[in-house]
Amino acid sequence: MKELLRSTDPTVLAFASALPEGEDIDCFQMDVNMSVLEGGIGIFPRRLMVRADEYDAAMRVLSDNDVPTGRYA
Repeated sequence: MKELLRSTDPTVLAFASALPEGEDIDCFQMDVNMSVLEGGIGIFPRRLMVRADEYDAAMRVLSDNDVPTGRYA
């Protein structure tokens, strides 16, 4: 699996998850349960992951929709 983006903003993660899934690209949010350790204050970023063979297509979908991934080509 490869990381698409890392964010503490749940709205960015929800939008960024919906875009690849709309293109039939499976994605998975990691570190969702970190709120147990942090007390729910949202300081630990969550990661959005995809399969390595679908990474390029998923990044293209995110960049086409101006989702900030923190990566620059």
